[in-house]
Amino acid sequence: MTRFSKTLLSTRAWAGILVLIISWGTSSSAYAQQVKMVGAMRNVMMKGQLRATVDLDTLSSKTHLFGLGPMENLAGEILVLDGTAYKATVQPDNSMKVEETFQLKAPFFGYATVEKWVEQKLPAKVQTLPQLEDYLTQRAANVKEPFFFKLEGMAEHATIHVVNLPAGTVVRSPKDAHQGQVDYAVANVPVQVLGFYSTAHKTIFTHHDTNLHLHLITADKQKMGHVDGLKLKKGAIKLYLPQTLFN
Repeated sequence: MTRFSKTLLSTRAWAGILVLIISWGTSSSAYAQQVKMVGAMRNVMMKGQLRATVDLDTLSSKTHLFGLGPMENLAGEILVLDGTAYKATVQPDNSMKVEETFQLKAPFFGYATVEKWVEQKLPAKVQTLPQLEDYLTQRAANVKEPFFFKLEGMAEHATIHVVNLPAGTVVRSPKDAHQGQVDYAVANVPVQVLGFYSTAHKTIFTHHDTNLHLHLITADKQKMGHVDGLKLKKGAIKLYLPQTLFN
């Protein structure tokens, strides 16, 4: 083998190693925790596009998966916590049924794989949704991308809803879309909340007047739904932010 051939082989070998290094880098936590969104809230609420844009069964193999959204045809709510998917539906007597399943479809849905969270105690002064939004806005002042966060602890009170659109309803506005919706109250119970935060996704994944979209599930898994109102127990809540926010 000539000196030129040896040099060429060596160069190619180093190039291959460099490709591997780059590949490892792109599969790191920063890449894995990128939030992905399918569909858009405004298309559902304003244009009546109720059919699914994603089949959650196709996501079931992802590890450390987190996500939330409504069910296809606005027939219920979806929450995915660390690879476990839950659906909440309204029963004929207006009671709620929560089931564990990935056999779900959604007209719009946000999700991410989050391998590492940074745990911290939520300041006692942060108890309500507006206070939580203000706090996250301060914490994420330099963050340009959307992110998920978690809350765990005691809820003094929470109001959640489960969409329950009657079959065949024509949707042209948010008022239409919330026909059949049932509201539920929880009080003085341990809960888990998965939240989405973004300053750039109003009407896409958050309502027009907020940067938050949250789903709550009680520790006993008996109630789950979209959060409309929340009062957290002072000093009894842990906040989890994705590791990538601190990189």
